[in-house]
Amino acid sequence: MPDSKPKFRRESPELRREQLVEATLRVIARKGVTAATVREISAEAGVAFSLIRHHFRTKEDLMYAAYSHHMQTMAHLSLASASDTSKSLEDRVRQCIHDTLSPPVTNGEALQVWAGFIQMVPRDERMRQIHHDTYLGFRDALHPMITDALIAQGVEPTAALIEQKAIACNAVLDGLWLEGSMLPDMFSPEQLIDVAETALFAILGLKPTR
Repeated sequence: MPDSKPKFRRESPELRREQLVEATLRVIARKGVTAATVREISAEAGVAFSLIRHHFRTKEDLMYAAYSHHMQTMAHLSLASASDTSKSLEDRVRQCIHDTLSPPVTNGEALQVWAGFIQMVPRDERMRQIHHDTYLGFRDALHPMITDALIAQGVEPTAALIEQKAIACNAVLDGLWLEGSMLPDMFSPEQLIDVAETALFAILGLKPTR
């Protein structure tokens, strides 16, 4: 007769760490950073209190990992199409704008998590470094589109020019994401996308064909 008892499966350390990070983000989204205690996170993850200490030396280490994970996920969701050369440059720009200014990037949960962490950035050196690195990572992901736009215009894609345009594009997307997430009843996704397209096409020197 076959054994009907569920088989115990040991999760890999990497998977367990990811589960704890995601549980942390869910708690922060619902209750804020101050409520994200080790006990609350362990309850959310459905694991023993001591397991967090096994995978993260301190609660701060878990928070750092959670912030880094959140920012990298947001950047990937926003800019996954930036280097997709199977699409036209115009379509890549439009897709990145759409992805940045549409759910799940612009939902209330993403904003709550970001707002919870951002207050820690000015006074925590490691948090500030994570913010610095992910900001540069976001900007760097824009470089392929900017380079292609400059080449298409016959302009030399110097590092200084690429950086200047990346800063400007990032500022537009960041600002519209923040306002759209905070004031969803004031700005429709279509309105935000339209404004972003006008601004980014102008920054990149592109003329939309449709």
